[in-house]
Amino acid sequence: MTRTDAFVAHRNLLFTVSYEMLGSAADAEDVLQEVWLRWVEVTDEVLDDRAYLVRITTRLSLNKLRGNARRREDYVGPWLPEPLLTAPDVADDVELADSVSTAMLLVLETLPPVERAVFVLREVFDVPYAEIAAAVDKSEPAVRQVAHRARSHVEARRPRDRVTPDLHHAALERFLAAAATGDFQQLMDVIAPDIVLITDGGGFKQAALRPILGADKVVRFLTGIYQLSTGVELVSVNGAPGLRIELDGELEAVATFSFTGDVVTGAYIVRNPHKLGGVLDERVLTR
Repeated sequence: MTRTDAFVAHRNLLFTVSYEMLGSAADAEDVLQEVWLRWVEVTDEVLDDRAYLVRITTRLSLNKLRGNARRREDYVGPWLPEPLLTAPDVADDVELADSVSTAMLLVLETLPPVERAVFVLREVFDVPYAEIAAAVDKSEPAVRQVAHRARSHVEARRPRDRVTPDLHHAALERFLAAAATGDFQQLMDVIAPDIVLITDGGGFKQAALRPILGADKVVRFLTGIYQLSTGVELVSVNGAPGLRIELDGELEAVATFSFTGDVVTGAYIVRNPHKLGGVLDERVLTR
């Protein structure tokens, strides 16, 4: 297998690793370009192409993650990960779909860079501790400690209930039907009383500068968006059903949701136009 063949064979995996570490499709693509440039310059014999490429990807993603810290501090309003238009079969791999959900990516945002890298590599991709140690420049015992700390942190904050894609899809269809008819009570029935809505305009589009709390306020906000839109499509986003929202035939926003049972407990709307490139073409995620 040539170097090119090896890179192409593992490209979807490398993108998935980088995206989970960065929460940004654009940044992950930048990382993969640098991985490719370094990969073709390798002169030593590589015994395990996959392990070597994951190691390079992890190191470069860590560098970018640390460099992004200042950008996040200066970001206007709440920051949400870039949504991805994903193949429907991603939902068949429950653990992978859960790991790229908006809710989980927001949990990962609360981890320090090395903890995030270790958690992603170990818990999502089942990379051996020795390989993770080589990727993050730490001893294997230290990596095991970091993994334990990261796992505890994530478990304390991750969404508790995993909703099947069919239930998720049915709940969103009920939401769309209620919004289309203006049935306020029906909307309230599919939304949790303590729902949290986060919107991300990045300073480029109008968005709430703070999370919106409570069913009444959230329903009014979502109903307003629906009424202003000229098209709403149910699509697969980040491994689960989400909404593609258009205005005058142009992509305006992408919405994803988290559930407890069959009610919406979290809603996330990305309007920042610089973050919508990942929903123009379907992405293949793998591990």
